[in-house]
Amino acid sequence: MPLSDSAFLLVAAIAVLAPLLARGVSRVVRVPIVVFELVLGILVGPAVLGWVTPDRLIEWFADLGLAVLFFMAGNEIDARVLRGRTGARASIGWVISLGAGILAGFLLAPGPAAVVIGIALCSTALGTLLPILRDDQLLDTPFGRSLMAIGAVGEFGPLVAISLFMSGRSIGPATIVLLAFVAVAAGALLLAMRMPHGSLHRVVTATLHTSGQFAVRTIMLILGALVALSLFLDLDMLLGAFVAGLIWQLIMRNAPEGDRHQVESKIEAVGFGVFVPVFFIYTGITFDLDALVTDPSVAVLVPVFLVALLVIRGLPSLLAAPLGASPRERAAVAFLGATGLPVIVAVTGIGVSEEILTTGMASALVGAGMLSVLLYPLIGMALRGIHDEGRHLPPVQEDAA
Repeated sequence: MPLSDSAFLLVAAIAVLAPLLARGVSRVVRVPIVVFELVLGILVGPAVLGWVTPDRLIEWFADLGLAVLFFMAGNEIDARVLRGRTGARASIGWVISLGAGILAGFLLAPGPAAVVIGIALCSTALGTLLPILRDDQLLDTPFGRSLMAIGAVGEFGPLVAISLFMSGRSIGPATIVLLAFVAVAAGALLLAMRMPHGSLHRVVTATLHTSGQFAVRTIMLILGALVALSLFLDLDMLLGAFVAGLIWQLIMRNAPEGDRHQVESKIEAVGFGVFVPVFFIYTGITFDLDALVTDPSVAVLVPVFLVALLVIRGLPSLLAAPLGASPRERAAVAFLGATGLPVIVAVTGIGVSEEILTTGMASALVGAGMLSVLLYPLIGMALRGIHDEGRHLPPVQEDAA
């Protein structure tokens, strides 16, 4: 396997530099770390300096980083946010987004490419929003719970759509295969809920500060098993990664709170410290900037898709806005709900490999996703007022119809 040691070293250097740059500009404007990872990846990649070229080792790390990102998203979801009014409205909003996205896709690229575009435009980057909500202590607020529900269906829904419409099978066999996966996943989730966890929790506690690290090893086993099952059934691996996160959350739900927080810290250290940055950097490295620079018709699609994300994904997200939300908070929900990138990268990659989508169209979608990660969280949090800590909405009635 050809390997450039300097290429991997540069990727590691960017991973270290990105949070320093984000911290450096934080007094002026809050920029998500992934923005620096993407931009620096483009800078050192073939499109600009050419210091790093796509590499099998880096690609492997990037794929694992994407899987870990979806695992962490599944692990963070509180099942209560998907019940009652918030969950139902978030799901309805996503279905509206999918339909509107496919319709927009047919207007731009009639044929199978329309489905790829539709799935890309109905996604929400929950993995990008989670650190922002956590850092601002919003996860346990009505605002945060609404965005968790929007993000959950905005990541899981597109994965189901990919499995149904982009598996290479007709819709009937694809549905049967997906139902087979759902049956296995449901069985695993039920087992995780009902099995006694006392002995497992004791082993986790006993190895928290030893080389055993039983929790981290078990996580890698569960993640590997669900990803392998997804690949065996010819489904998107991210579906398995997402479900693996749900399973681990159920396993640890009754563990001592202190131990649970320590395990979460270790997951974040491995995910955000090692694998996830490589995914975003590699996305920048492989970004086809030439397609945007050399073809004006492709370049103009970037702002078109950026606005489409806000209209097609952001506006339907308002259905799940908290009860009693102010106009500014509702606008913030729309902008944050329209933030998308990981699913866009995944679905456009499948579309290009299956020769459904042109590289130019894929670059325009990924470029719009990058801009959404840069702009929409900044606009959304500014609209809400991130420093207004004393002002909270009344609790959401999750059990309301």
